[in-house]
Amino acid sequence: MSQTPVDSSKRTWLIATGCAGAVGGVATAVPFVSGFQPSEKAKAAGAPVEVDISGIKPDEQLTVEWRGKPVWIIRRTKEQLAELAKLDGQLADPESKRHPDEFTPAYARNEWRSIKPEFLVVVGICTHLGCSPTDKFTPGPQPSLPNDWPGGFLCPCHGSTFDMAGRVFKNKPAPDNLEVPPHMYLSDTKILIGQDKKA
Repeated sequence: MSQTPVDSSKRTWLIATGCAGAVGGVATAVPFVSGFQPSEKAKAAGAPVEVDISGIKPDEQLTVEWRGKPVWIIRRTKEQLAELAKLDGQLADPESKRHPDEFTPAYARNEWRSIKPEFLVVVGICTHLGCSPTDKFTPGPQPSLPNDWPGGFLCPCHGSTFDMAGRVFKNKPAPDNLEVPPHMYLSDTKILIGQDKKA
């Protein structure tokens, strides 16, 4: 049986076309298969976040992201801490007894709502409808705030107010204090947010 000679230019063209098709198939398959892997951002979304707090000065706030939420770390002044005990009668839940496991871990169920009095760590989301309050640390009369304002946070959406421990004032739309996320101190200058027990 005789064989028909194949033109060498056709052979080269067939090989080139086949290789290009194979490369294109692999290039298409790799992103498709890798799409099943969680992204780095998704992996990090639930992971604990380590924060250096050494640069926060008194009356300053640092915001970090944990699980897609803003977490505020506030270094309170001695004056702000002294004011907290005077506010109990004006607050809806001064001792954080309402839904304690959901909003306040046992180690933060104190007048400061914190492990160390100086540093407050709270999720910056209002417990009413999920808006983000703004910091109003300066005491005294201001727009949308009472004349005897002690300093704290104001939710601009519906007017809920919180003190410098994230505790909600009475007769406000927010039903609960700001959430204290799980956290622990790794050292005097480092906090781990998202974990509160050593593995």
